[in-house]
Amino acid sequence: MVVRRPSFFLLPLIYLGFLSLGLPDGTLGIAWPAIYPELQVPIGMAGTITLVATLLSALAGFNSGRIIARFHTGPVVLVSCVLTGAGLVALAHASNLGWLLATAVPLGLGAGAVDAGLNGFVARHYSGRHMNWLHACWGIGATSGPVLMGQALASSHGWRGGYLLIGSIQLGLALLFLLTLRLWDVVPERPAAVAAAGPTRLRAAPPADSFAGWLSPAIFVLYVSVEMTTGVWAGSILVVGRGFEPATAALCVAAFYGAITGGRIIVGFVVDRHGNRRLVALGTLVALAGAGVFACGGSVVLTFAALVLMGLGFAPVYPCLMHEVPHRFAPEAAQTVIGRQSGAGGIGAAALPAAAGLLAQDSINGIPWLVLLGVIVLIAAIRLLDRIT
Repeated sequence: MVVRRPSFFLLPLIYLGFLSLGLPDGTLGIAWPAIYPELQVPIGMAGTITLVATLLSALAGFNSGRIIARFHTGPVVLVSCVLTGAGLVALAHASNLGWLLATAVPLGLGAGAVDAGLNGFVARHYSGRHMNWLHACWGIGATSGPVLMGQALASSHGWRGGYLLIGSIQLGLALLFLLTLRLWDVVPERPAAVAAAGPTRLRAAPPADSFAGWLSPAIFVLYVSVEMTTGVWAGSILVVGRGFEPATAALCVAAFYGAITGGRIIVGFVVDRHGNRRLVALGTLVALAGAGVFACGGSVVLTFAALVLMGLGFAPVYPCLMHEVPHRFAPEAAQTVIGRQSGAGGIGAAALPAAAGLLAQDSINGIPWLVLLGVIVLIAAIRLLDRIT
């Protein structure tokens, strides 16, 4: 029997795909102060545009299992990349609010499909090391996008030039995917998840529509909610609620995201030895400690340390839970569950941060306690999923 080996060139392409997925994230917040006065739209419409894109991304994620089963991962990733690239180029030429809202459609659908498609492909074909490094690439992209947009705003090209550049990068990557479509068909599956679990752990793998098949996406709503709420509101909590200098608050928030990205790189070196579940359990306990310190408040040094702890603790949760899906569920259910998790993450990104905004109107210092409660519920839900799968 001939054993197929994955192409040497495919994995770097997958990493580039996730890096490009992160590039547009965060750019709207940087570009919006220049966009809304030029196009004469209300300043609050940035939230509406983000909400539309987020909900469409969730819709694409929830339906990705069925779409990928029919068209396969390579073509879906290619079309998704074309959608996001075209949406960004169209955004660079926007002239009114309707145009802005229209660009949210390809951006949301494309991002949701490529997120679910690449997560599912790596979970089925590659080790936990590569799954963590895949999500570290997203962090690099999410950091680079605002930098590119900031440089464009500082130049004569402005926000239109920034989006044109990022859109061109996406379309260039789509061309690479087109030229390498055949590589996606020659990657072998990972060994059966049941075999990896050991003889004492054998049990029937639940289908996608079981209780576990819906609990797993619900966990992603919880996780993304607490991560996004921390990232979105930490700066305001520190400046408005605790009187920190804006530059100090920005450094603390940057440390939070830097810890997530750096943590995923580190986890990639050890996850195949210690396993997804163990690292998720350890990570959530570290995040719980950081969230507790952050909620209690304290000096700049203590706050900085708390956010770093939270970032390091959160680092393995998303990629390791994604990578564990083929170990938990029946083979035919894996991509469906992964798609649901990707879509659920989109819902989480919109849900708790918005609820925290309502809480901020009365007491912005209550938000860290809301995050702490979310981490506690997250730990309980993950332990329940571990027991039943």
